[in-house]
Amino acid sequence: MAAERPAVITGVDEVRATAERWRCGGQRVGLVPTMGALHAGHLSLVERCRQECDHTLVSIFVNPLQFGPGEDYERYPRRLEDDLAVLRAAAVDAVFVPSVETMYPPGATTRVRVKAIDEVLEGEHRPGHFEGVATVVLKLFNAVRPHRAYFGQKDAQQAALVERLARDLDTGVEVVVCPTVREPDGLALSSRNAYLGDRERAAARCLFQALRAANQRYLLGERDPEGLRRVMLDVLRAEPLAHVDYAEVVDERSFRPPGRLAVLAVRIGETRLIDNHRLGEPLP
Repeated sequence: MAAERPAVITGVDEVRATAERWRCGGQRVGLVPTMGALHAGHLSLVERCRQECDHTLVSIFVNPLQFGPGEDYERYPRRLEDDLAVLRAAAVDAVFVPSVETMYPPGATTRVRVKAIDEVLEGEHRPGHFEGVATVVLKLFNAVRPHRAYFGQKDAQQAALVERLARDLDTGVEVVVCPTVREPDGLALSSRNAYLGDRERAAARCLFQALRAANQRYLLGERDPEGLRRVMLDVLRAEPLAHVDYAEVVDERSFRPPGRLAVLAVRIGETRLIDNHRLGEPLP
């Protein structure tokens, strides 16, 4: 009788052995790192991985290192059984679900930092966040040794950081960045959207509206980052529930101006949302 998919793996040695067995069979291994609370955006990564790789492995791990003091680590949505059912329907081969103690054994003190890109925007507003991201991603890469790893464009700065990490440390992993998946009204899918009440959910549309306004101005010929930034801020400030951490137009590698990537971080009530768009490209 064939083993039920997906196999649920909790140990580093077991996930390493599983992926090694696939590689030794000449098969391509794809990794989709997540923190769970899966939605259609995650599933778009899974589908892309399944199209391009022989085996798809999804990790589910709410990484404490990437949450700062006062952030939402304790209340971050955890729905493991629901997530496993979704991944079973998606025909995933294996799911790696380590504990915090497995990923960070007692006495573990090593951390990974990708300089420069971790100092601006998300790095500035969430000190230590990207050190936590880089550390856990490298640990996952070392455990699984995938041929490809899949990340979403919604977290553009994170994706760029992971691409740099993979290249600088000669991991041999190809980082694939997939398009943002949006709700019909434009809101980017995020596990944190579950925090939004009805009024906040309506207010959250302002992120997409700000990006669309900047994109329209760009298509009309505006290229000054400060002018495009003001367009976004005008939209965001018109929403009473929106509190802006940043709204910038930056280079998509350095995340400093000038460039054509519009990036936003906005608090809607107690919920912090991010989004971005390459200006000049179509928006829904």
